Amino acid sequence: MFESAELGHSIPDREYDRKEPKLREALLKAQYELLENKSFPVIVLIGGVDGAGKGETVNILNEWMDPRFIHTHAFGEMSDEERERPRMWRYWRALPPKGRIGILFGAWHTDPIVNRVAGTTDNAQLELAMEEIVRFERMLVDEGALILKFWFHLSKKVQKKRLQALAADPKTRWRVTDTDWERFKLYNKFRKVSENALRETSTGYAPWFVVEGTDPNYRYLTVGRTLLDALKKRLAGNKPAMSRPAALAEPALDGRNVLSSLDYERTLARKAYNRKLEKYQGELNLLSRHKKFRNKSLIIVMEGVDAAGKGGSIRRVTGALDARHYQVTPIAAPTEEERAQPYLWRFWRHLPRRGRVTIFDRSWYGRVLVERVEKFCSEQDWMRAYHEINDFEEQLVEAGGIVTKFWVTVTKEEQLRRFREREKTPFKSFKITPEDWRNRKKWNDYERAVCDMIERTSNELAPWVLVAANDKFSARIEILKTLCERVEAAL
Repeated sequence: MFESAELGHSIPDREYDRKEPKLREALLKAQYELLENKSFPVIVLIGGVDGAGKGETVNILNEWMDPRFIHTHAFGEMSDEERERPRMWRYWRALPPKGRIGILFGAWHTDPIVNRVAGTTDNAQLELAMEEIVRFERMLVDEGALILKFWFHLSKKVQKKRLQALAADPKTRWRVTDTDWERFKLYNKFRKVSENALRETSTGYAPWFVVEGTDPNYRYLTVGRTLLDALKKRLAGNKPAMSRPAALAEPALDGRNVLSSLDYERTLARKAYNRKLEKYQGELNLLSRHKKFRNKSLIIVMEGVDAAGKGGSIRRVTGALDARHYQVTPIAAPTEEERAQPYLWRFWRHLPRRGRVTIFDRSWYGRVLVERVEKFCSEQDWMRAYHEINDFEEQLVEAGGIVTKFWVTVTKEEQLRRFREREKTPFKSFKITPEDWRNRKKWNDYERAVCDMIERTSNELAPWVLVAANDKFSARIEILKTLCERVEAAL
């Protein structure tokens, strides 16, 4: 992959001076068209060997275009805050919104390469990391992003001269660190691992462009032209074709499903409820303060039909926890800021640190529930969301998260009784809205969506717990007991 980049491409200053103004003007024009349309973000990844001109090239791009609308991020060692969350968390936070260009130094491909060269991971772990990257980039492209990845290459001989020259000049000496020289000693190994990583992650929808880094004029024009060509094609409406997800299974002929099979008749007397409430709240409190929980986090997803008692259950869970260590995150319709980002962005930003708890009142499952039923997104969007959600939750678990998902439900008759009770009770009337009645008319559509959701996203790492809640007491106890069991098993 790197052979063609070792040919020593160069562009004379006279030719550069003739071509640079036209390219600069065209890039600025395309950037403003992107900003006006706000239809997609542009993600530019910058990687490569030390001393190959990565920083100078990014400076040129910021000079040629309007830097106010370019988000430039450089990723170094992880901070304590970043180490306490899934690996991809810090990259999600750096994604540019629609209409903007994000330039990312040393992004998600860097750590897997460095770790493999350092020997802290093996080939199998590198391959898994590359597969994760391919899935992540595909998700970004599916969400509309334009991804361009540039790898700046130098031969070993040229890199040594480049580092020596930078180190000899007092004005640039600061740019050459001990780490740069240590990595240079491992040049051959870096090249081998990097070439394999680039080959595995270069796809038709997110390709790598290898740029020979010896001549600055060649670097600047090559990167600028590549960015301009890709921008013009996307602005003209050319998007990469993506394959369709697998079709859903048809519902059972007898009409039975996982929801209709639940036991809605079970009850729990108040005296027994009070006794068990105290027991399981106490257990959950102790588990959340256990020393081993410091290396874990608890992510609770609370979903269910309207008036099923989710709010009351959440209050019984928070009643067992230290208020300093949990966060309840209610999910409503996305804001303008959230609509400008990939769908899962707004959930990544609320993930808890280790030793903390986050309760999502509604969640990322909105895409395969309300957005599906109400047609707020395309069929292609909610169909691929099953895979993206599973991938997301797998990353949470791998990072120490205990993902516990509850679907709290009641019968259609019980929901109607609760709706009417809310309308008659002054301090509960705010809980019932015209939207609740509209949703009720689509009961069968929502039930089908829920069953598909459970079939596609309930797995060993993050199983769904279905809670029949006609009796609120038994439902609350089941939720608390399940949380205790899941946390205890994880510890």
